[in-house]
Amino acid sequence: MDGTTLAARVEEVRERIERARERAGRTEAVTLVAVTKTHPAQAVRDAIAAGLADVGENRPQELEEKVGEVGRDAVRWHLIGHLQRNKAARALPCFDLLHSLDSLRLAETLSKAAVDQGRTVRVLVQVNTSGEETKGGWGADEAMDAVGRVVALPGLSVEGMMTMAPFTADEAAVRGTFRRARALWERAAAEVQGFRALHLSMGMSNDFEAAVEEGSTLVRVGSVLFGERGR
Repeated sequence: MDGTTLAARVEEVRERIERARERAGRTEAVTLVAVTKTHPAQAVRDAIAAGLADVGENRPQELEEKVGEVGRDAVRWHLIGHLQRNKAARALPCFDLLHSLDSLRLAETLSKAAVDQGRTVRVLVQVNTSGEETKGGWGADEAMDAVGRVVALPGLSVEGMMTMAPFTADEAAVRGTFRRARALWERAAAEVQGFRALHLSMGMSNDFEAAVEEGSTLVRVGSVLFGERGR
């Protein structure tokens, strides 16, 4: 894809985000995270040229490779996919924000690695508000307890929540997933000391407008920007 095409797509997505914000009467900023998974490092460079400052990767190894090629400070790097505990320590220097903190064991591993490396790790707690067994994260009935345990760990800055809606044309199911996540996010902000409700990561290429209308502050968009590319 040439840079002109990507720039036009970025502008279109930003306009769609803005219209969704206006429909919902929101004034908070919404950050567009360009998901470059399975695309080459050049896609990150093209995203930068198109004015994007946030890039998301699913796999820690691919993230590490692209950081090595493009540069750690070139953009804000988001790790949005599942992080295995045995890869946590190595991944820490590569990202600015982890969207997918999905278990207490991973939180404990990240905490230890953060302390050992003398850094603070910014994380979002992943919640499963769709009820799908294939989705990771804590369910609504256990999320508050989980957040309380995670914020107590040293080396972690818990800055919000993330969820994924079901891939379906049923808009009610998608919006219900987002609304339940926002309710948990707001409840954690009110009830859990140390929880920083800075970010609510919801919405991907197929549903980001609904996510914005339901309160998302971070949308993770890949195929709409870069097209499909398998690996």
